[in-house]
Amino acid sequence: MNFHGILVPLVTPFHDDYSLNISALADLTEKLIDQGVTGLVVCGTTGEYYALNEDERKTVLSTVSKIAKGRVTLIAGINDLSTEGAIARAKQAKDLGYEGLMLSPPPYSLPDQQGVYGHYKKVAEATTLPIIMYNFPARIGIEIEYETVVKLAEIDNIVAIKESSGDFSRALRLLQTPFNNFEVICGCDDQPVDFFFWGSKSWIAGAGNVFPAEQVAIFKATQTGDWQEAKRIMNEIYPGIYSMESGDYNQKAKAGCLNGTFNAGPVRLPLTNLAVEAKDEFVKLVKR
Repeated sequence: MNFHGILVPLVTPFHDDYSLNISALADLTEKLIDQGVTGLVVCGTTGEYYALNEDERKTVLSTVSKIAKGRVTLIAGINDLSTEGAIARAKQAKDLGYEGLMLSPPPYSLPDQQGVYGHYKKVAEATTLPIIMYNFPARIGIEIEYETVVKLAEIDNIVAIKESSGDFSRALRLLQTPFNNFEVICGCDDQPVDFFFWGSKSWIAGAGNVFPAEQVAIFKATQTGDWQEAKRIMNEIYPGIYSMESGDYNQKAKAGCLNGTFNAGPVRLPLTNLAVEAKDEFVKLVKR
């Protein structure tokens, strides 16, 4: 599984009546592939996986797989409140042609580190697909602590961690750890140049729905050592990134989709949609 480069956690387009917009999903998938992204993460947080019923989830996963399989890397988000639920989602992902999985600790239950380790170990034993761990304590309520990451990295099919804590001191410690066959992925939209400077090879960012070509260009610049170019592009997109990180992230990922030119529709409850003025202001910020 190649996850070096830009992987976009796909938004899930809806019609104005909040039903799935499958034609828009197919169109967005094609457009992101055309922008040169390495892969797509489907049914992740940015894709509002928690607001999809099981039939819709299967439809979304199947639609993207049919279009993108063999063209870019396909990763399925398999978060669930229970370990058994995550295992079932891992099986579904494999059956639908996905090459990898992304998994956070289970939300809401607030497991201790022994529980976190057991959760990942059991899921890893139940699938042959590679797993990217997802550390996002602001969403989940707990952190995958450093020592737990080191221990889990010893499991063969746990291959990476998407680091979204926002704490670059923690990220730097992980990036300087001499792992074997295990990588640290940038999961912070405002820190990619820092991650790449210290050796990270991947960026998984919901803002990739908004700035896919720019993010691909940043990655390419850093891989050739052109740090000035990377900084220049980051400076250009930073106002939009900062706005997203400041609040209403999923709403802005949809409102600003492909530089504000693509209608991804509304978000579903429990999220609420941006007011018209706020949406227009954000679109002006990212339109190029």
